[in-house]
Amino acid sequence: MGESSIFIYFILVLFLSYVLGSLPNAYLMGKWIKGIDLRQYGSGNVGFTNLYRVTGFKPAIIVLLVDILKGLIPVLVGLYLFAIYPNARIMAIFFGMAAIIGHNWSIFLKGKGGKGVATSTGVFLALIPIPTVCAFIIFVIIVFFTHYISLGSILGSISLLSVAYLRKEPQESIIFAVIVVILIIIKHHPNIKRLLNKNENKFNLFKK
Repeated sequence: MGESSIFIYFILVLFLSYVLGSLPNAYLMGKWIKGIDLRQYGSGNVGFTNLYRVTGFKPAIIVLLVDILKGLIPVLVGLYLFAIYPNARIMAIFFGMAAIIGHNWSIFLKGKGGKGVATSTGVFLALIPIPTVCAFIIFVIIVFFTHYISLGSILGSISLLSVAYLRKEPQESIIFAVIVVILIIIKHHPNIKRLLNKNENKFNLFKK
């Protein structure tokens, strides 16, 4: 491929990554299962936790897995499609970022969206799998003992960055992780306020 072809493919995959990330799976699942607008129920968030509280475990876990795939697929496509080019990893990071932005600010929900944790997990699972698995373990431990998904998400994302730095992962991945962690913290600002005020909603997997 010539440089012009590479640029065209890059823009095309970038756009498709955003569209894929924008698919509001939790919103669609709420419509399908209960005929409701998930934004009008619970916390109003179109993500796993709110969907679980409104519809139950099975629909929520399906959406969680699909949201992870929304981040995983664009990065894997980028790494494969541009594998012969030295900047393939950076291109893949752009595709992952597009998917996260799509999830957080979906074109299908007029710029509204989720908090990007699951989609970010998929992105980093493709880029830096070991730190991502470590972050997931930290997330599970925190949620198990505190029952706060938001706290687990925030501390899990910070642990991802920490492990990536300690393992000396590629610099571009670490810089990208810094950006995503900041986005996750910003998206969780209302949750942080509720945590500080001790009125954050708890998550119990075994109680509907």
